[in-house]
Amino acid sequence: MAESARNYLVAGNWKMNGSTAANRELVDGLLDGFSPSDGAGMLLCPSFVHLRDVASWIAASDIQLGAQNLSEQTGSGAYTGEIQGAMLKDAGCDYVIVGHSERRTLYGEADDLVAAKFIAAQAQGLTPIVCVGESLEQRETGSTEAVVRRQIDAVLDAAGVEAFSGAVVAYEPIWAIGTGHTATPEQAQDVHAAIRGMIAARNDTIAAGLRILYGGSVKGSNAAELFAMNDIDGGLVGGASLSASDFLAIYRAAAG
Repeated sequence: MAESARNYLVAGNWKMNGSTAANRELVDGLLDGFSPSDGAGMLLCPSFVHLRDVASWIAASDIQLGAQNLSEQTGSGAYTGEIQGAMLKDAGCDYVIVGHSERRTLYGEADDLVAAKFIAAQAQGLTPIVCVGESLEQRETGSTEAVVRRQIDAVLDAAGVEAFSGAVVAYEPIWAIGTGHTATPEQAQDVHAAIRGMIAARNDTIAAGLRILYGGSVKGSNAAELFAMNDIDGGLVGGASLSASDFLAIYRAAAG
């Protein structure tokens, strides 16, 4: 593992998968194999409708709960279909994912909306995991750092660098999500180091403590190599988080 005072975080993004029965089987498998570690945390992010069930199943453990999205609205009101952060907190969430690449690409969430959701999450007591990353075309044209900088700067300019002391960043190269392709540890480390540098340009101390997760097809077979990089502090895991054995293997790579 990388030498760092930052604790690792392994987060499972279940996306639009699961049922009550399937989720219970998955959580039972995780609880059977989970051993808390001082150096790593485990986070589960099921769909909205399964949050309370999962919260009750993990209540006696050190596993934490997160949501996959939230509204930028912080007050109650006529926003049909939306869910505010206070509702997520009431359901037992500590974290929420904002700006996932699928929200950006499939649902048109722009940088300013992601920044607004980041601010809303913190205002309602949640730790945002803000996602950034580039497409294959952007990588091939050498635009990776410029794209990531634009996404990071949108949040920095709206929320201020101090907000990152209570946040997590996830670098998810879009070309490596659900494709089976993974950035090499060195490619991922380069972007993670660049992100930390963007924050450090405004506040060295906050940058040093910021957890930056890798989110591009993390698997048990590559997790240890990825987590050995100095600026990779865990993973935002998609498909592999739907298998207890696969997800536990990733967690153990972080826990050491």
